[in-house]
Amino acid sequence: MYRAVGVNTAGPSSDRSSPAEPDQTDRGVHVVQSLLINKSPEELYAFWKDFEQLPRFMSHLKSVRRVDERRSHWVAKAPAIVGGEVQWDAEITADVPNSQIAWRTVDGADVAHSGSVTFVRALGDRGTAVRVELRYDPSAGSVGRWAAKLFGEQPEQQIRDDLRAFKRIMEIGEVISIEGQPRGTCRAKR
Repeated sequence: MYRAVGVNTAGPSSDRSSPAEPDQTDRGVHVVQSLLINKSPEELYAFWKDFEQLPRFMSHLKSVRRVDERRSHWVAKAPAIVGGEVQWDAEITADVPNSQIAWRTVDGADVAHSGSVTFVRALGDRGTAVRVELRYDPSAGSVGRWAAKLFGEQPEQQIRDDLRAFKRIMEIGEVISIEGQPRGTCRAKR
């Protein structure tokens, strides 16, 4: 069952994320990442389906606003060279309650991409296998090159980090961050 959803339970990672590599094909980049989360598929699906919650754990997103039942407007952080942010509209292409959400950008999007997230109950009351699949084409001019930076030089790492943040929100209620905390050691004056 784990192989079917892309989960590697034998890996060294304690949170059992899959060691996926991006598939760079003629049609762009294809990334698949999976993670076990100790919550039910119903809870995870309900949280993810509320797209306005996604910026809580997706570090590159500024906001997501639902336009209607199938469409949403997304704003992501971007380098100043492309205006500091990139926006696009997306539509849901598949919605299977408590199981799958799939989407794609609508025509005219600066960053054309598509993806899906699936939720499969793990055996032995071990939570839910969450699998994210993303395809995008970084060759679409300067915005396309920015998309490569948006999803990271290692796009699988960005998705893995976002899934781990999702796991922390769902299991402990928050994303732990060291952002804004001082670095280094404190030396007392003698």
